[in-house]
Amino acid sequence: MQPTDRLVSLDAFRGATIAAMILVNNAGSFKSAYQPLLHVPWHGWTFTDCIMPSFLWIVGVAMTFSFAKRVERGDSKRQLMLHSLRRGVIIIMLGLFLYLFPEFDFANMRFPGVLQRIGICYIICSAIFLWSSWRGVLGWTVGCLVAYWMMLTLIPVPGYGAGVLTPMGNFAGYVDRLLITGHMWTKANDWDPEGVLSTIPSISTMLFGVLTGYLLRRKLAREKAIGWVFLGGAVFVFLGSWLDHFMPINKMIWTPSFTILMAGISATTFACFYWLIDVQGYDRWAKPAVVFGMNAITVYMFASLLEGSFIDFKLIPIAGEWVSPHRFMESYVLGQFLSPQNVSLVYSIGMVLIAYVVAFAMYRKKWFVRV
Repeated sequence: MQPTDRLVSLDAFRGATIAAMILVNNAGSFKSAYQPLLHVPWHGWTFTDCIMPSFLWIVGVAMTFSFAKRVERGDSKRQLMLHSLRRGVIIIMLGLFLYLFPEFDFANMRFPGVLQRIGICYIICSAIFLWSSWRGVLGWTVGCLVAYWMMLTLIPVPGYGAGVLTPMGNFAGYVDRLLITGHMWTKANDWDPEGVLSTIPSISTMLFGVLTGYLLRRKLAREKAIGWVFLGGAVFVFLGSWLDHFMPINKMIWTPSFTILMAGISATTFACFYWLIDVQGYDRWAKPAVVFGMNAITVYMFASLLEGSFIDFKLIPIAGEWVSPHRFMESYVLGQFLSPQNVSLVYSIGMVLIAYVVAFAMYRKKWFVRV
């Protein structure tokens, strides 16, 4: 069924974020990819580091609108919480499935992940939103950041002491090693970018989106509302950059300075989408992003499974051996006339285009999958 009464700008921002996520997750070669399309190894940030926080922030904004509609329909808080719990668990299970496919090696599978973090944050933030006023949401947002800052700076890590923010010396990584050793993203098992403790500031990221949703739902003129969103975002960009002097901006352990900076970048970027699309009515340029945004999780799952198949399944016979589609495109097609960096970029763009074909077909048929 075609959704109605939606913020088109939010769908477009969500779609652009998913397209960017597919772009950076499906490089022809991560060793050769352009630097902005890679995560910073530790301190600092690039374009790629903005993507995951933006999606969490978007979920927070959308939550305020979707829950309000369900309340108007007569749903109770208990019904909404059960719905959120079911949805969050499904998202978590989808994330676990992605890491199992195609080997299904349960003994060495990674436990945390992008979808897992989205699902966990969604469940927790739903409960906070349903049983708190906007002041309560603000209190939880700030409280999570303060508590996490104190953990990182005051709790000593054996062999390193307190306040050490190296890969092995930080407290978040220490907790990961205690709880999920053997099931982390890094081969060295020293930390995980979607680890246990760093989920706390990620909750604040989503709650920043919820607070933005509160503002957008107030009876303000659109120009005034988006002006406040943009101004608030700009202040957060400055604040997060300034806090970098006290605690480095770091996506890998989701430091409070990173959280605040990313909330600012998300807010200012969305403000631009909102002003162009919902205020000025310039929406034709955003149609591809809207197409992506209407089936965001489904398209992300498709692209991830397709890339896994391209890498792991050897389907093409070349010179007496079977090679994977990924290696075929990288070495035997694109590699024949492009530099390694451009091979990686063109391959990534190709994956985005394939995903868009699927998303557009679903959009045309009005197939909107709601997890």
